[in-house]
Amino acid sequence: MAFSTRSLSGHLRQGSTTSNPNAQSTGQSAALLSRINEKKAELENLKELRELSAAVANEMEALEQKLSTLSDGTEAIATVLNNWHNVLRAINMASAKIPKPSESKETGSNEDTAPLPQTLVRIPTEHAPTLQAQAESLEDPSQTE
Repeated sequence: MAFSTRSLSGHLRQGSTTSNPNAQSTGQSAALLSRINEKKAELENLKELRELSAAVANEMEALEQKLSTLSDGTEAIATVLNNWHNVLRAINMASAKIPKPSESKETGSNEDTAPLPQTLVRIPTEHAPTLQAQAESLEDPSQTE
């Protein structure tokens, strides 16, 4: 009995090895083909991801340039707004020196004879720091001594 089992097991082994290479090669080739197809799909996805990443990087660089321009423009606007205080103060000082018509003239029937306000004089800004220093020294003589 032991002999028949051995021959049966040997026969099964031989039979399984002879029929199994075809099944295994077919199964392996199908598995390899499916794995190759998965890897090709993964490669395509990676290529698409790389292209999209490059596009996002380009957009971010363009956005950085636009933000830099916006920042420079904002600084210029802030400088102009800071100067408006000085401009308005100069206008106020100049308008305080303008003679105002008396009320007796305004109540008269002829309004055309009322004096016109004086126009403001424009001063070149290239000498503004020097003029400002002179004005400050005149206002506070204790600093120059």
